[in-house]
Amino acid sequence: MNRNENHPKRLYTETYALAKFAEMALTSIITVNYNQPAATLALLTSIKNNLNTAELEVIIVDNGSLEDEGDAFTRCYPDVVYIRSAKNLGFAGGNNLGIRSAKGEYILMLNNDTEVVKGMVEVMINEMFTHPEIGIISPLILYFDQPDLIQYAGFTPMNYATCRNRTVGLLEKNNEQYSQISSETSFCHGAAMMCRAADIKVAGLMPEIYFLYYEELDWCEMFRKVGKKIWFTGKTHIFHKESLSVGRESALKAYFVARNRILFIRRNANLFNKILFGLYFSCIAAPKQVLLYIAQKRTDLLPHFHKAIVWNFRQSKTVLPPS
Repeated sequence: MNRNENHPKRLYTETYALAKFAEMALTSIITVNYNQPAATLALLTSIKNNLNTAELEVIIVDNGSLEDEGDAFTRCYPDVVYIRSAKNLGFAGGNNLGIRSAKGEYILMLNNDTEVVKGMVEVMINEMFTHPEIGIISPLILYFDQPDLIQYAGFTPMNYATCRNRTVGLLEKNNEQYSQISSETSFCHGAAMMCRAADIKVAGLMPEIYFLYYEELDWCEMFRKVGKKIWFTGKTHIFHKESLSVGRESALKAYFVARNRILFIRRNANLFNKILFGLYFSCIAAPKQVLLYIAQKRTDLLPHFHKAIVWNFRQSKTVLPPS
């Protein structure tokens, strides 16, 4: 081993070079707004107050909101690139619209109900520069209303026979236990994901067939298939305004969660696990969900659950939403 390999001066020089590279690389931040202008304005303010905006391109995609808030976004952040879609393209479709217009070497997708911290972009770029095998990376995610609680610190591997896995760190008290962890994980979190524009050209855009839920998990699978790794870093974080309470389940959520859980397995599991999942879902998961809706007096959701299952028998696993 070279005895100068860990020399403090060498380490300082390398760290400084990484920091300067991060400052020079153009990053396109993409966020999708759908009838939440206040949240989007708060994110813009957070970006303006905490990030080096000289090396940022901020893109807002309005996903067919009832009101056009483009003027308000521009007043808050004059250099914003505002793209308004005539209709709701879903989570993947909205982000893909932004990606197609992005000029950055790095693409950072943020939910509009998040807020950032100082140096976040530089830390994430440094991780990707240091580990070129990274395809997509997500930071530590904390709850905005309870910032001492963790929402995400990675995901455990997927059980493809049940389409179930676990969120690492969920509801743990944040005692900096993940602050020095930067390593491979099974999936990134859709609230904050960074990747290279060049890698998207190889792996492909986010799959729009899902519309809502599971699309970021499938995208991680797409990156893995082209030899890239999925990464988590606790060296930086964001705050997410998602509530700890899931509240009253909607028909939309009931439909897409069930539909896309099946679709994810159809697209990503091998034949053996598809058979196991089919048996598990039909004999255990589906009856359990039906009984749960009945016990919760939410029989209004049963037709949407049934529709989700039928959809998978009628639709191709690669079909895209109609244009």
